[in-house]
Amino acid sequence: MPKIPPDATAERALVLKTLFASVEALEVAIGNNTEIVVHDLTNPSSSVLKIANGHVSGRAVGDSMFSGPDGDLGFAGLLNARNTASPSSEPLVIADYTTVTAKGTKLKSATTVYRDAEGVAFASLCINVDLSEVEIAHAALGRLLRQYSSENTPQNSQTDLGSMMEEIIDSSLSQSGRAGKPMNKKEKLEAVRVMQDRGMFIVKGGVEKAASKLGVTRYTIYNYLDEIKKSGGDE
Repeated sequence: MPKIPPDATAERALVLKTLFASVEALEVAIGNNTEIVVHDLTNPSSSVLKIANGHVSGRAVGDSMFSGPDGDLGFAGLLNARNTASPSSEPLVIADYTTVTAKGTKLKSATTVYRDAEGVAFASLCINVDLSEVEIAHAALGRLLRQYSSENTPQNSQTDLGSMMEEIIDSSLSQSGRAGKPMNKKEKLEAVRVMQDRGMFIVKGGVEKAASKLGVTRYTIYNYLDEIKKSGGDE
């Protein structure tokens, strides 16, 4: 490995010192479901320099860069940044990707790679959030809300909801110009996009009603929604 200039060594030490202090502050403020890791990219076999809530992934100081969660898209970015000099010293942010721990727990992850003045990546700050408890709480709350709704919602409210969904479907078909006529995939996709914009799919049963009206399965509707999301149609 090339010798690091003295000024770069001082610069790197200052950045690491700042990151260590940030981890200590964040550890106090965040819940224990969020892991924060500082990596030394120049020493991948023992890269973990500082870690908060290491129980999330089962790591500790001194562990290898390769001991992290599986499916880490940020990991490829780390390796690429470590092995490739950049004309810029700007940090590289690898945001919003999913990783999986050795125990099968899904994590929401993000990574920032830090470069010195020469554009060489030398450190990273990785954040991994275990949302499993939040998902359990969300599911429980959803069951309670559905139970409360079924026990306390007047029948005419259910009727009004059904009428609203029918109106949204009819409107989407009218906008496509294919109401009552056979539709190709592109037209169906556009109709689903309009339904989504109108909030059709946040209503229970919305997917099934749309599928029935378009003559497709509910799985096809989910596929359409996925295509819309990937094309940026829901931004």
